[in-house]
Amino acid sequence: EVYKRPLVYFDNAATTQKPVQVIRAISGYYEKDNCNIHRGVHYLSVKATEAYEEARREVRQFINASNTHEVIFTKGATEAINLVASSFGKKYIGPGDEVIISIAEHHSNFVPWQQVCMERGATLKVVPIDDRGDLVLEELWKMMSDRTKIIAITHVSNVLGTVKPVKEIIRRAHEMNIPVLLDGAQGIAHTVVDVQNLGADFYAFSGHKMYGPMGIGVLYGKEKFLEDLPPYQMGGEMIKDVWIERTDFNELPFKFEAGTPNVEGVMGLLAAIRYIREIGMENIAAYEEELLHYATEKLSAIKDLKIYGTAQHKASLISFNIGHIHPYDAGTIIDKMGIAVRTGHHCAMPLMDFLNVPGTVRASFAFYNTKEEIDKLYEAILKVKEMLS
Repeated sequence: EVYKRPLVYFDNAATTQKPVQVIRAISGYYEKDNCNIHRGVHYLSVKATEAYEEARREVRQFINASNTHEVIFTKGATEAINLVASSFGKKYIGPGDEVIISIAEHHSNFVPWQQVCMERGATLKVVPIDDRGDLVLEELWKMMSDRTKIIAITHVSNVLGTVKPVKEIIRRAHEMNIPVLLDGAQGIAHTVVDVQNLGADFYAFSGHKMYGPMGIGVLYGKEKFLEDLPPYQMGGEMIKDVWIERTDFNELPFKFEAGTPNVEGVMGLLAAIRYIREIGMENIAAYEEELLHYATEKLSAIKDLKIYGTAQHKASLISFNIGHIHPYDAGTIIDKMGIAVRTGHHCAMPLMDFLNVPGTVRASFAFYNTKEEIDKLYEAILKVKEMLS
């Protein structure tokens, strides 16, 4: 309960709630199997290592990567993108080169590329969106050239919910030998992700947005790039041999997994993936689409409420403002009604500037939400209007 009301949790785009299977996997590891992995020959180390690598195999199957060693465990999507930006930038980006992103990127996929371009003397090009929240693809096609070193784009917008036509973007990019990184932080929980079918060169996502624990994420990268890129961090497992004069780095995937990993997080991620598979991602996507349509129709009937992001292909979230009411004020009242929504710029300040708003209220849905809860949000918005209009 929140403020003596049953909690309605509509902040799933920030983080999802965790099923008991995930919580038990984490506590079970600490209770029975706690040990550092790799290089140990004793029973606990071997057992923990086997479980850790089993999780890697499960992730490979979940996203249909070609090889297990193309799966790199990270702290989350943010670290995964920073890894690519840093290592790819050192290897491939120099003065006069260009990097393409979109105006709708989360800061985690905006700032790393901005900084790499500043450091390397390259140019950052930003693809605009239209009134519905779709990418202006004609502008993207014009931007692509032999100076483009990489396109880094979100699979699903965390503000607008727009599902980008990433397969088409990747196809067109590959025709010009341009690699593509997808920020899959929002995509992984709402749709089936098949990296081979998409053709993605890199795909980054976080465990905590897909019913897993915080502090764990995945970078998928094609073998040809991961082999060629320099390490992101040094020490621990990423070392093969060290001499005073030089160091030889470990093979994939360990080359990019320096230090003691978040083993308990990997155990929780494994449980989350199995949980999702048991329910069926197709079933999750279908139900969430039903919730989205219901909520869109319900909220669109409210006078002076503006929804940002009306693309035909959307994930299950709605960003909105109510007249001239500040989103923080609206969110505070909605919270007092026992409903958790996110307010502010959602780590997408360039997009807020583009939309000419200080922020929005965002309600994001998961498969454990209901239409009855959406009705409560509707009533809470009417209360906001009554109090503040």
